[in-house]
Amino acid sequence: MAVEFKDYYATLGVPKTATEKELKAAYRKLARTHHPDVNPGDPSAETKFKELNEAYEVLGDPAKRRKYDELGANWKQYEQAQAAGGSPFGGGFGGGAWNINMGGPAGHRTMTQEEVEEMFGGGDPFSDFFTTFFGGGGGPGTEPHRRTHRPRHRKGRDLEHPVDLTLEEAFAGASRRVAIQHEGGTRTIDVRIPAGVKDGARVRSAGQGESGAHGGAAGDLYLRVHVLPHPVFERRGQDLHTKAVIPVTTAVLGGEVAVPTIAGSTLRLKIPELTQNGQVFRLRGHGMPAVGKADERGDLYATAEIATPKSLSAEARKLYEELRDLKE
Repeated sequence: MAVEFKDYYATLGVPKTATEKELKAAYRKLARTHHPDVNPGDPSAETKFKELNEAYEVLGDPAKRRKYDELGANWKQYEQAQAAGGSPFGGGFGGGAWNINMGGPAGHRTMTQEEVEEMFGGGDPFSDFFTTFFGGGGGPGTEPHRRTHRPRHRKGRDLEHPVDLTLEEAFAGASRRVAIQHEGGTRTIDVRIPAGVKDGARVRSAGQGESGAHGGAAGDLYLRVHVLPHPVFERRGQDLHTKAVIPVTTAVLGGEVAVPTIAGSTLRLKIPELTQNGQVFRLRGHGMPAVGKADERGDLYATAEIATPKSLSAEARKLYEELRDLKE
């Protein structure tokens, strides 16, 4: 079977004269950009990431790079020699492990065949070109590199389940019982949702996802939180906003009004005289808690809403008329 020549220098975007340092820098930059964890659900990114790993697997190894450079324009002849039962290099680079650089601060680490298959979902992580020229070889009469497939540990899939919370539940924390379909049956899981959780947050329950294969670890369960709108409070980060309804007489003369809190208590807010409509009052420490930090609370902001009377008695009308005619 004919294979396609891979220009590993073009894959990494470096010239053939690139130094080892330049190769590593180019690889790490591209690997970070195209890593599957950075591009979840993007098959093109996964394919590109595989190509980058394959290119650096060869060019990052001085011996393999030297033999790759020897191929040059003669790679077809090498392929024909391989097909005829010979070995292009008189040896091979077979084995059950690959030296793959994941772009992290530790540099290289050797990954086993099972780990590579785990990352890429099974199958050969390298192209036919790599397998033909760098995969198991040997002397004349040996067959091209083939992988022996055997049961391998595989982590179970993560599961995600949406849940609705009231703002009061998000404030105090809550529990949800989730039913998971599992191997033809149903299992239930109680998940604790921490106080202070925000809309759109994902709450993880480790090991409660899909079971792993061949003894592999189970996946995780994630609850995707949706906090329902509240009729009294609006959440902005850790702060809460509400309205303080103030009678017009209290706004003019000063006094106190009641302001509710998300905790269910009521505060007495002091209103200074001549308070204007839309004026904002800050009540420290009566907002939402930070996740995992119950003592770290946001603030509650109350916006003055001047309430005019909806009806007037004869006496009240007379007083308002006198007030209107009063010369300042």
